Amino acid sequence: MTHDHDLVLRPTAAQTEAALNPPPGRNGGDLVVETLAGLGATTVFGLPGQHALGMFDALRRSDLRYIGLRVENNAGFAADAYGRITGEAAPLLLSTGPGALTSLAALQEARAASAPVLAISSQIPTAGLGGGRHGYLHELPDQSASFRGVVKSVHTVRSQSQIPSAIAEAWTSALTVPHGPVWVEIPQDVLLSETPVPVVTGGDAFPEELPPRPELTAVAADLLSRAERPAIIAGGGVVRADASGKLRQLAERLSAPVVTTFGGKGAFPWTHPLSLQSWLEDRHTTDFLEDADVLLVVGSGLGELSSNYHTFKPRGRVVQIEADLGKLESNHPALGIHADARLALQALLETVQERTDPSAPARVREVLGKVRERIESQELTLEQGVLASVRAALPPGAPSFWDMTILAYWAWSAFDAKAPNTMHSAQGAGGLGYGFPAALGAAAADPTHPVLAVSGDGGALYSIAELATARQYDLNVTWLIVDDGGYGILREYMTDAFGRPTATELTRPDYVALAESFGVPGVRTSPETLETDLAKALSTPGPSVVVLPAILRMFAPTHTE
Repeated sequence: MTHDHDLVLRPTAAQTEAALNPPPGRNGGDLVVETLAGLGATTVFGLPGQHALGMFDALRRSDLRYIGLRVENNAGFAADAYGRITGEAAPLLLSTGPGALTSLAALQEARAASAPVLAISSQIPTAGLGGGRHGYLHELPDQSASFRGVVKSVHTVRSQSQIPSAIAEAWTSALTVPHGPVWVEIPQDVLLSETPVPVVTGGDAFPEELPPRPELTAVAADLLSRAERPAIIAGGGVVRADASGKLRQLAERLSAPVVTTFGGKGAFPWTHPLSLQSWLEDRHTTDFLEDADVLLVVGSGLGELSSNYHTFKPRGRVVQIEADLGKLESNHPALGIHADARLALQALLETVQERTDPSAPARVREVLGKVRERIESQELTLEQGVLASVRAALPPGAPSFWDMTILAYWAWSAFDAKAPNTMHSAQGAGGLGYGFPAALGAAAADPTHPVLAVSGDGGALYSIAELATARQYDLNVTWLIVDDGGYGILREYMTDAFGRPTATELTRPDYVALAESFGVPGVRTSPETLETDLAKALSTPGPSVVVLPAILRMFAPTHTE
C-alpha cells in the first residue's frame, strides 16, 4: 500500500538535463534568483550594494523583472504595495549593514499591515560571523537581531545548499496568515562563489491554512443568531483574505450594521443600507458599537485607531476573529477565534440562523446623520471639497496610496474606497514617506490601472528621489502633493497642545519644477481646478505630479471629550 507521504515527485527530462549539465558561471546569487523564479516570483525590488553584488549579477541571467529604487526604505514600501495588490510574496533584495537597516521602517509597516514581503539581504563574509569584531565593511555584531523584532521570521543561510530551502521556507512564512515580511540573509562569499549546486528547477511552497475551531464558530453562530442588536467591525484581515463577499452575505443574513476600520477600507460597500462606513473616530459610531449586544470583530485587533483611541468600551459580548494570535483578545475580552477571516466567515455562514431587523437601516442612517451634522458644524467645506474632488477624479477600480498627512486622515474616515484592496495607507506603523514609493510598487504589479499617491510636502521629501524611478520605469503613477509649508498635522497637534508649533515649518522646493527636472510632468492646481487637473493627470500614461497649495484642517476629535 502506498501512503501519500511515500510519494516522490520525479524530475522531468528537462529538469534532469538542467541538473546534470548546469550552465557555466553560476554562483550563489543564481541559486537565489532560480529559487524565486521557481516559487513563482516575476518581479523583484531592491538596491544593490557591495556585499549583494552576487545576487544582482545573477539577475541579468534570469527572467525576473527588476525595479530598482533609490532608497532601501522606499524599495521596501514598493514591495509592500506589490504584495498587497497581488497577494504574492514580493522579493526585496538588499545589501548589508546600512543598506539593510535603512529598510527597517518599511518592514515595520509591512508587519503592521500584514503585507507579504520577502526581504533577502547579503551579509559580511562567513569568516566575520559569530559576534567578533573583524572590521568588515558594514559589519554588525548580529545583523539578524536588528530585524527579529520587526519581521515575522528570520532565516539565516551559511552555505549554498541551504539557499533554496531557506528561501522556500521564508516564502511559506510570508504567505501563511497572517501575512507579513520575512528576512533571509546570505553571506557575501556564499553569494559570490561558483556553485556546484544544480539549477533550481522546482520550488513549490504551500502556505498553511488557518481554519477556525468548529466548537468556537458554533458558539459564535448561536450568539449572533440570538442577538437583538448585532454589529460588525471589519478590519484589514477581511480585505487580505478576499472575504468581502462573505462578509456582506453574513451582514445581510443577520441584519447587522457594519463599520470598516481604516485598514479594512472597501471591505463592505460604502452605500449599503447597513454600512456605517468608516467613521471610527466619532463618538456617535463608538456609542452605537458599544450598545451592540453581540459585536463581531473580523480581522482587526481593535488597536488605537480602530477603537477611537482606546475609548471604545463594549458592553455586549464580543466575538473576535483574528489570524494574528498576538492580537486575539489583546484589548478586549472576547470569544476569540484564531482563524483566517475567509474560512471563519464561511463557517459562520454555514451555521448562523437568519434574523430580520427592519429597523437596522434606519438606525444606521441616524448614526450617519449625527456624524454628518457634527462635521458640517465645523465649517470644513475646503477639506470636504478637496476629498470629493479626489474621489471624483480617481477611476473606481484604481488603487490609491496615502501618506501620513491630513488629507489621508480625512480619507480614513470619509473616503469611499469603492472596492476592497484599492485604498492603502501607512496607518499600520504610521511612518512618513509611504505613499509615492508604495504607489510605484502597485503600478509595477498592475499596469492596467492608473495609481494615485497622496502626500503632504513633508512626507513628499522622504521619497522625492523616487521621481527618478517613476521616470526610469515609466510607471503609471500620479502623485498629489498637498503643500502646506510644513508638517501640517504636527503643527495642528502642537498648536492645540502648547499654543504654538515648534520645528514644523519647512523650506521646500518648487515641486512642479523639481518634477519636471526629472522629466515628469507637473502642474500646480487649486481646490477649484483639482478635480479636472487630477483626472487629466490620471488619464495620461506615465508618471505625473499635481501640487495643491492648501492648508487643511482636521475635524475635531471626540476621544478627548
